[in-house]
Amino acid sequence: MRPSEHSVGVLVFDGMKMLDLSGPAEVFSEANRYGAHYRLTLVSVGGSAVSSSIGVRVPVDADAADAPAFDTLLVVGGDEVPRRPVDADLAAAARTLASRAGRVASICTGAFVLGAAGLLDGRRATTHWQHTELLARRCPTARVEPDALFVRDGSLYTSAGVTAGIDLALALVEQEHGPDLTRSVARSLVVYMQRAGGQSQFSASLRGPVPQTPVLRQIQDAVQADPTADHSLQALAARVRVSPRHLTRMFRTELDTTPMRYVELIRFDMAKALLDAGHNATEAAARSGFPSYESLRRAFARHLGISPTKYRRRFGTTGPGVAVSEGLSAIR
Repeated sequence: MRPSEHSVGVLVFDGMKMLDLSGPAEVFSEANRYGAHYRLTLVSVGGSAVSSSIGVRVPVDADAADAPAFDTLLVVGGDEVPRRPVDADLAAAARTLASRAGRVASICTGAFVLGAAGLLDGRRATTHWQHTELLARRCPTARVEPDALFVRDGSLYTSAGVTAGIDLALALVEQEHGPDLTRSVARSLVVYMQRAGGQSQFSASLRGPVPQTPVLRQIQDAVQADPTADHSLQALAARVRVSPRHLTRMFRTELDTTPMRYVELIRFDMAKALLDAGHNATEAAARSGFPSYESLRRAFARHLGISPTKYRRRFGTTGPGVAVSEGLSAIR
């Protein structure tokens, strides 16, 4: 092996998400066109080919038990991984390979494999936004960060859902080869070198758990029914016939938030849905109860780290007359 070559081992298994493999692999392959020297080796438990999420059989290069030490170990994810206990042999293979690797990274739900191998104990980590709460329960000593696209904790890396594996691979390439080569790779693949905002911009809702207390559910129903009405603390308290102080205490106890923050989250969700449907930001602000576009912009900055206009360009409907692209100039 040439001194400048960087070996990347990818642990795959039946049911793996194809993009978890192909996304990072394309980044490393493209980096080689610009002077890098990555060599990918696919390994599985037993050395057999595996079935991917799209039904394509993927051949592997080696049995995980016989694989050499890798500079980087990647563990892919799969839709079924969070739904059942991780296979003991797969977890053992991840643990053994990781013990010999220079750095270890997971893509999407591959974090559950690392967790089953004990590699997330006491570490910061993330995974797909749909499964962050489950990962936190499975790995109680880990500090799961639900909004991160990827997280680095020393030589351990975990990334969010599927395409975040591309973000992570670009970050790994930048470590070895710097921003100039990595920027060329990103431009060639027509992706952002670093996306703005966290993965909550892709999630369906920020509202969190449904209140169990009838009083709080009454407030939730009232705000959802008419988000533009007066939902000040005093108005809410009067509606449910309790004092503002007692209502605030109830929100703190059950939902760990304040009445006003909860109202904002409901309005924010509604504004996001209106933007998804093609309304402009000013319309979304007015219909969801925000007093102005500026107040909606501040809410987007707090919750997603991007503006309503940029969110609409990325996620709005693809119907006629709706802008859906920020343009190649944003990537170039």
